[in-house]
Amino acid sequence: MRPLPWRASRTGSTSSGARTLVVGAGAAGRTLARDLMRTHEYGLAVVGFLDDDAHKRRIGRLPVLGPLSSLAETVREQAIDVVVVAIPSLPPIELAAVVREAVRCGVRVRYLPSFFAAVQRDSRSGDLAVPPATLLGRAEVQVVRPATQSIVRGKRVLVTGAGGSIGSELCRQIRSYHPAALYMLDHDESNLHGLQLEISGAALLDTDELLVADIRDRDRVDQIFATFRPEVVFHAAAHKHLPLLERHPCEGVKSNVLGTQYLVDAAVDTGCERFILISTDKAAEPTSVLGATKRLAELIVASRAGQGTALGSVRFGNVLGSRGSLLHVLAYQIAAGEPVTITDPDVDRFFMTVEEAVGLVLEAGAMAEAGETFVLDMGEPVRIVSLVEAYAAQCGASDVTITFTGLRPGEKLKESLFGTHEERTPTAHPRISAALATTPLDDLEPRLAPLYLATQQNVADDVRGHLAELVPDYRPPALAVPSAVGLFDAPYPDGF
Repeated sequence: MRPLPWRASRTGSTSSGARTLVVGAGAAGRTLARDLMRTHEYGLAVVGFLDDDAHKRRIGRLPVLGPLSSLAETVREQAIDVVVVAIPSLPPIELAAVVREAVRCGVRVRYLPSFFAAVQRDSRSGDLAVPPATLLGRAEVQVVRPATQSIVRGKRVLVTGAGGSIGSELCRQIRSYHPAALYMLDHDESNLHGLQLEISGAALLDTDELLVADIRDRDRVDQIFATFRPEVVFHAAAHKHLPLLERHPCEGVKSNVLGTQYLVDAAVDTGCERFILISTDKAAEPTSVLGATKRLAELIVASRAGQGTALGSVRFGNVLGSRGSLLHVLAYQIAAGEPVTITDPDVDRFFMTVEEAVGLVLEAGAMAEAGETFVLDMGEPVRIVSLVEAYAAQCGASDVTITFTGLRPGEKLKESLFGTHEERTPTAHPRISAALATTPLDDLEPRLAPLYLATQQNVADDVRGHLAELVPDYRPPALAVPSAVGLFDAPYPDGF
């Protein structure tokens, strides 16, 4: 175990709490400051505001100390301990700049995401957590062009895995582009209940838009396509936790391969206009069952090209803040006082926010024609150690320790977005490339039969062997399973 590097915060606290600077003197900032001045239970004492409106000189008894650009100077002159960002409308790139500047100054950072949170005074229950976008260190791309929006506007759209992190964000964004119908499919009824409540304000559960189904049930899949005739399909349903699939490879094939084939076949057979598979960077040079099954799913999509349906796959890395992702594990371990566990000091990963990933998925989906595999530009890979340190610093956790557990079977030290046998080809979108490969597809379907038989018989070793035959780049490493430390045996539950 080693201590987390940490810069000491300012020591100029007042008797009523840590000296606090509120960034934003609008309605949210004023309400927050008023609440903090009325009670000492949060341990924060507001010194003043920063705001770019030059006409704001004083808010009640508190001064406006300068514009946002003067943050570092104000922190130094006013001996600030905590910076609270209270501008709900602040663009992510500007928010990230404010947070990074505050962290460089050695102060704790909190974030108030909404005026509603200020009114409800929920600042102790996570509403002041720093948003994932501030950890990326780069600008997000979230704008979906009107031409891209047109692929779903006025269309009957089906989203599988709708209750998951990517699926639910797909539903949120697609719904805003006015589809003729949005069908949300998931095998988890609780996820569907929560999703409907969130995006429509009600969860009556008696509408056709919610479809409880298992994509591994071919008859049910065919029934859904015959009944609702979706014109556009985004396939986000998958088993995606790498360590679990290493132990249960048959289940990975059933969901990621067989389920994908059922959906693609139904889409093509019913004349669906467009089918987009959500894939993963682990499909490039796969060393895991997860990667091999998703690569095989990409090949299945490509094999049905040229039959009237525009087909494509979209490959990207990990999503910050998604359910079960690194940040959730970090928050849990830190709150429990446990060591933060990381597989290796040099391990790194590609990261995006869910909003950015889905926006680019829609852009790539609009370009899909002949089964292409599109790869999103995720910027430079981020060292997990650096991400942990930034997250802990922004959360004000000064006593975090890191324990290294060793790579688990199927895990890579470094991820890649393209395989060695794939050619990176630019597209019309600067943040999207295509991965062109020469893998033969003509005889793919009959070659899948032995894999499906081994899966049906639940013979794990045979399943791995057939995956290696079907995906030549699949090279599972021979690694011993490391011992677990703390609450989790790694901080990086693999997924999207």
